[in-house]
Amino acid sequence: MIWAASVLDLSRFQFAMTTVFHFFFVPLSIGLALAVAIMETIYVKNKNPLYKRMARFWGKIFLLSFAVGVVTGIIQEFQFGMNWSNYSRFMGDIFGAPLAIEALLAFFMESTFIGVWMFTWDRFKPGVHVIFIWLTWLGSTLSAIWILAANSFMQHPTGFEINTQTGHVRLTSFMAVVTNPQLWVEFPHVIFAAVMTGGMVVVGMSAFGLLRKQHRTFFTKSVKVGAWLALVGSLLTIGAGDIQTRFIINDQPMKFAATEAIYEDTKSPAPWQAVALINTKDKKVTGSIEIPYLLSLLSYHSTSGSVKGMNTINKELHAKYDKKFGSDMNYYVPVKTLFWSFRFMALAGVLTALLTFLALIWSRVKKDTLADKRWFLWILGICTYLPFVGTTGGWLITELGRYPWVVYGLQTIADAVSPTVTAGQLWFTNIVYFLLFCMTGGVMIFYARRTLHQGPEDDAPVPSAKQPAQGHTAAKEAYGA
Repeated sequence: MIWAASVLDLSRFQFAMTTVFHFFFVPLSIGLALAVAIMETIYVKNKNPLYKRMARFWGKIFLLSFAVGVVTGIIQEFQFGMNWSNYSRFMGDIFGAPLAIEALLAFFMESTFIGVWMFTWDRFKPGVHVIFIWLTWLGSTLSAIWILAANSFMQHPTGFEINTQTGHVRLTSFMAVVTNPQLWVEFPHVIFAAVMTGGMVVVGMSAFGLLRKQHRTFFTKSVKVGAWLALVGSLLTIGAGDIQTRFIINDQPMKFAATEAIYEDTKSPAPWQAVALINTKDKKVTGSIEIPYLLSLLSYHSTSGSVKGMNTINKELHAKYDKKFGSDMNYYVPVKTLFWSFRFMALAGVLTALLTFLALIWSRVKKDTLADKRWFLWILGICTYLPFVGTTGGWLITELGRYPWVVYGLQTIADAVSPTVTAGQLWFTNIVYFLLFCMTGGVMIFYARRTLHQGPEDDAPVPSAKQPAQGHTAAKEAYGA
């Protein structure tokens, strides 16, 4: 029964819940910070006050995502100490260094300049003020690097040795951690996905604004900026994902084989299974729709090449690790979850690219018909959430594909859990965290929706009493209302 779940299962669920929810807001904050920085930069360059209003309006949404991201990040740090104390002791020397730098340098930089940017619109010249939002974006990007440096060590340990007295990991080369090849294939994929996320949120929310038939010029311009960001971000995300996938083929072959539901070694050239019926009990695929040659093309950029199956990889892992971890280890990862997560992730990137390309076509200057295509605006609005599906799928692949390791080849998930925590405590904290996440997520959506309905600030001068109608109309035209 569900109430009889083990401490390990409940700890894993809590880690998944906190990580997935926190990661809703990390790429959103990074992407929106970049969008706002670009909008304000355009204002500084061409002095069009419309772009200042855009920067201030979308800056409100960015501040909301930043605030919620901080709250969820704190919760995530708490659950590390509560549920994964063995992991914290084992990995502290490695995990602590990049996280300390992230907090003391990157997050401090980000939080400082975000405050300066918020409260100094009228205290600095535009050319100086725009620097603050760029520094905020730089701080958030640097923060992502250090977080991913710690995560990359868990995927591909490097620059360490095992302390013979404590049995814990000890850092031997900080440079090796920073130059970890896993980090530099993972970071571009994450940061480009953040650009895609921020851009698509601007596009989707602007589409809802256009559906309300208010501030047409403002939201059309916002769509253009957001669509360029989302289009470029999605294409770069797909390219970076291809590089990361080719790295994983050799570094974590079980993860890659699971994303393609390959149990037995494939022939050469290898077909790609677009859809598959997976029998995890008997470890086989009972039915699939295949596209010839495509898996070889995706994996090796060649029309030839076979892919190693999970059954073969499982035997290799047993031969390598049985002496240290025993022969009863299960090295098969959650195949169905990885298989479908990969497809939803890829589909989200492709659909984002397609939708934003169409948005740019239909909002071009010579033939701007976007606001009249209400059916397409509804699609864009609903697809505001599309990048979150993709980023969630990516993290499920990253984390679940490492099973049964918490640190690949060094510590298992079962060995990492806290020895003193109880199932009752975990049930309590899981319920509390879930309710807290629902509340903070609801607050985020509520205030974002209210901000959208209120529309952009009107910086135009108040019309005189003698000419109220003419002055008001002129002000609306000047500011793109």
